[in-house]
Amino acid sequence: MKTIRLLLALGILFSCFAIQQTTWANTAIEPAPRLTHYWKNRDDLGWMERHGKILVEIQKNPVDLVFIGDSITHGFENPKSGNTVWERDFAKWNPVNMGFGGDKTEHVLWRIDHGALDGISPRVAVVMIGTNNWSVNKPAEIAEGVVAVCDAIHNKLPKTEVLLLAVFPRNNPGEEKRAIVDNTNAILEKHEFPDWVTYLDIGPAFLDDKQILSRDIMPDLLHPNAYGYELWSEAMLLTLSRLMGE
Repeated sequence: MKTIRLLLALGILFSCFAIQQTTWANTAIEPAPRLTHYWKNRDDLGWMERHGKILVEIQKNPVDLVFIGDSITHGFENPKSGNTVWERDFAKWNPVNMGFGGDKTEHVLWRIDHGALDGISPRVAVVMIGTNNWSVNKPAEIAEGVVAVCDAIHNKLPKTEVLLLAVFPRNNPGEEKRAIVDNTNAILEKHEFPDWVTYLDIGPAFLDDKQILSRDIMPDLLHPNAYGYELWSEAMLLTLSRLMGE
């Protein structure tokens, strides 16, 4: 009887262990909830068309500098806002504008994973992304997405320096969007980045002494006008020049 009881007990124990193993295995393959927003493309035709054009551009011309971001970066192509600064301050470095209006961190990750950095060796990648995630992600998640973008760039371009800009201020103190951006930047500022990342917060260049964002700089309290792009370049150019080897 003792032998039978022992065998039964061992059988039950083994069954429990097998069930627990299955549970652990299932848990292990489930993505963490806060990571499920990564690695997505956008299904609008204009977005895919721009992605395709950039893939062609980077194979035709030398690329020493890339700007990666959303509509704020995209605005360097606008003759009424950022293009004058782009041509004056950055054109000498064979730059490519990889800013896409509306992009979140996950869209940048998809672009990187689908050829945006293939076959090139820029000296520097300027990154400013995350503001469009405010409505769907918490600051810690947005910061995690920004770090993931930097890591993805480094995986593709291990010799490229990353100049990571803090998310630009938007709206005004006391408003939800400003709070989310400020909290995201606070997390990024404390993050221990590797030596190939230079973190630079130029947000104060856009604010007055009361932290107010003027519509004379960003008319919609998000996108810089021509003066805003001048401030951007002025606040960043010394650091960028150093990273470019000048």
